[in-house]
Amino acid sequence: MNHITALDEPYPSPSSLSQATTTHTQGAFLIASRKLPILKAGPIDAMSARLGIPIPEMIFGDNLVSITHLPTGWSISFTAEAALDEVDKTGEKMLRVAYAGEWSSSREKTSAGISEVVKPYDWSYSTTYKGTESSTPSNQGTSTSMPPPSTSQTPRRPQLEPEPQQTPPKTLHPSPSQIPLALLQRRDPILFNDEVVLYESELDDNGISILSVKFRVMPQRMLLLSRLFMRLDNVLLRVRDTRVYVDFDKQQVIREYTAREEKFETVRQGLLMQGLMPGDVTIALRDANQVVGLLKVVEQVVDSVELAG
Repeated sequence: MNHITALDEPYPSPSSLSQATTTHTQGAFLIASRKLPILKAGPIDAMSARLGIPIPEMIFGDNLVSITHLPTGWSISFTAEAALDEVDKTGEKMLRVAYAGEWSSSREKTSAGISEVVKPYDWSYSTTYKGTESSTPSNQGTSTSMPPPSTSQTPRRPQLEPEPQQTPPKTLHPSPSQIPLALLQRRDPILFNDEVVLYESELDDNGISILSVKFRVMPQRMLLLSRLFMRLDNVLLRVRDTRVYVDFDKQQVIREYTAREEKFETVRQGLLMQGLMPGDVTIALRDANQVVGLLKVVEQVVDSVELAG
């Protein structure tokens, strides 16, 4: 469990990050969550140098959400650096505003480890991140004990032993399976839940880009939602959702990635047509839940993995 008990408790060292991590075991799965303050200058500069781009103003580089299948070692995790590594670094998908060049220049001067020449990149931080998957083959069922020593003085020819069959790594693969929404609408007790922000940027007062992860664990299943919400004022709104559903009894994981976007003015008009007053429209444009239904689906991918056995 999380060791933090007071607001003024010292910031943990990297070697103590595990002590700041809250975990919950449900069936064969271990769910972990960690929330810590914004990174300090040193780690920020190091991350920016590794990624090759300036990073958002609010970067929670030590935050984590992960799901691990204990028998096989398969896991999926969500972290800020891995998410930012999937931001376009070529500038091909960079959104434009009236003073985008000046914005990039100002960000460039405050980011150590970046070339003096402004490097193009998607400064809206619209990542395509779907989580970091890891798979470790299970060695259960194979013997690792050494044979007993021989008491004979005559040398014995080594016997060729058949190589143990390795269990192929478990990985997510395209699947027609859908997340069972009806089961998630049941009022099952919530055993463990959390919401973790990975990074946030106000895009130099041009809007917002925020990546967060929230989840809830019930006795028989859990649902995780990783959401990127990006609003570039007067230009575009974008929502990219990764949902991870786990059935504890079937030991099945389903992941659904859906990318939606729409022009800013189209969404604003849609909210007005719903009867909202102008002031309420402004508020709604800041809430992903209120605008997501007005955005067009531009990509959807569903995959799954069976972990039982």
